Amino acid sequence: MHLEIRQTKDGSNTLYVPELNEHYHSVHGALQESQHVFIKHGLEHVLNLRKDIKILEVGFGTGLNAILTYPFALAQKAFVQYDTLEKFPLTMEVVEQLQFEKAILNPELHDAFLDLHQAPWNEPVDVIPYFTLQKIHETLEEFVPPRAYYDLIYFDAFAPEKQPELWSDDMFAKLFQATRPGGVLVTYCAKGSFKRSLKAAGYEVEALPGPPGKREMTRGIRPVE
Repeated sequence: MHLEIRQTKDGSNTLYVPELNEHYHSVHGALQESQHVFIKHGLEHVLNLRKDIKILEVGFGTGLNAILTYPFALAQKAFVQYDTLEKFPLTMEVVEQLQFEKAILNPELHDAFLDLHQAPWNEPVDVIPYFTLQKIHETLEEFVPPRAYYDLIYFDAFAPEKQPELWSDDMFAKLFQATRPGGVLVTYCAKGSFKRSLKAAGYEVEALPGPPGKREMTRGIRPVE
């Protein structure tokens, strides 16, 4: 698959896929989007409740969500188990060109970012004392998650019109079963059909202010039984 490096409005880079006419992140700001959706309304929300959390990411992609979670876990002394699904990993040549550490204004993250991408697949790796990474070389359709296990799900797949198979009722039913009571799923998407799928699966749905360029984002909460 041909990929092109594109700079977004906040100065951070993303990838563009010509054959899908799709970007990996918002063109209004890749870094701002990830920080707003996944860190502020996902990670910070869950860390207000507990300091030992299990995260599932649907779509490792560029690794931006992981490299933003990594220093946050260290600063908060929060124990994070970070499982992430990716069937089509990027080459290291592409990874080097993303240069997220420059956008984050933390050159110390350069080596850490490369370590995340170079970590072996399908086995847990202790990246830092508070952060264990497991990259799973499977699609969401193939993945069989443990039940009531994850505190937080980063749902970062391509848009519904680009990957409709990942936005089906069956997929969200699977993710609901994998979410522990009180756990949450966060995503940039705010489509009505998607929200109906979340509700059908059993999530309580919250519409939250979106990142730059989007009016809303969505957080689903599995009720405490």
